[in-house]
Amino acid sequence: MTILVTGSAGHLGEALMRTFRAEGRAARGLDIKPSPFTDMVGSIVDRGVVRDAMDGIDAVVHAATLHKPHVATHTTQDFVDTNITGTLNLLEEAVAAKVGRFVFTSTTSSFGAAMRPAPGEPAAWVTEDTVPVARNIYGVTKLGAEGLCELFALRRGLRLIVLKTSRFFPEADDDAEIRGTYDTANAQANELLYRRADIADMVSAHVAALARAPEIGFGRFIVSATTPFTRDDLALLHSDAPAVVNRLFPRAAALYAAKGWTMFPTLDRVYVNRRAVETLGWRPRYDFAHVLDCLEKGADFRSALAREVGAKGYHDETFTEGPYPVA
Repeated sequence: MTILVTGSAGHLGEALMRTFRAEGRAARGLDIKPSPFTDMVGSIVDRGVVRDAMDGIDAVVHAATLHKPHVATHTTQDFVDTNITGTLNLLEEAVAAKVGRFVFTSTTSSFGAAMRPAPGEPAAWVTEDTVPVARNIYGVTKLGAEGLCELFALRRGLRLIVLKTSRFFPEADDDAEIRGTYDTANAQANELLYRRADIADMVSAHVAALARAPEIGFGRFIVSATTPFTRDDLALLHSDAPAVVNRLFPRAAALYAAKGWTMFPTLDRVYVNRRAVETLGWRPRYDFAHVLDCLEKGADFRSALAREVGAKGYHDETFTEGPYPVA
């Protein structure tokens, strides 16, 4: 099976290409940027490029996208062109080439404002059944692309899985307040409780989706580290998250104190990966308990793959305000 990976110069695309090559799988990387993991340089917006890239392909992992940090530097039309038209090009050419399976990398950001409860309300329990509420053009276009994927699965018979991925980038948070308050590793360790996954687990989710797509036909799955929380924790999580964490993980406070880390005072959402675990047979390995084990050993809690891929940033230029074009 030969796999086309779009966005092969990005975080996930490179991680996928590294993994496929290491396992001896035939894989072709497509990206607008050259890289050691890009076999074809070109844009998914260009139908001719997509048609050429699809030659001899049996499966597609579509990870190319404009991301949330691009909202301030790219137009609404840019997002529509890349995230919607680019996806449509890939879907149509995949059907024409009789591709057997297709995995689309979407995002939990598409849930938008549904993940932001008002003060006094419990944290949001986010599942695949959560109704999205538009918040920015990134989420809107990714949700639109999901709709195209479902349409092609239902009307054109494409065996297709949508993975709604949580955070997995290694860069500092795009929120200036978070960057100024928490060490990057501290913030990302906290996020593994409720809204993040290690990139190695993201790769294994995509591999599981490729394997199960022919049997499932169409499915939409949240991919995030397994949360230790239940619905009963939601009210307190939104008012006093450390109290919940300390109850579930008695060793956490001392380990965090020794590192000079702190827990977020409140958590506004919890991503639930149960459907991906049960239906795809996905087994994520990197969770908050893993973080604490690593702190006890003085080890890095990130996977070897995460360290190999490293940070890439989202822009070629630098900004006076910091890593992102807006505060």
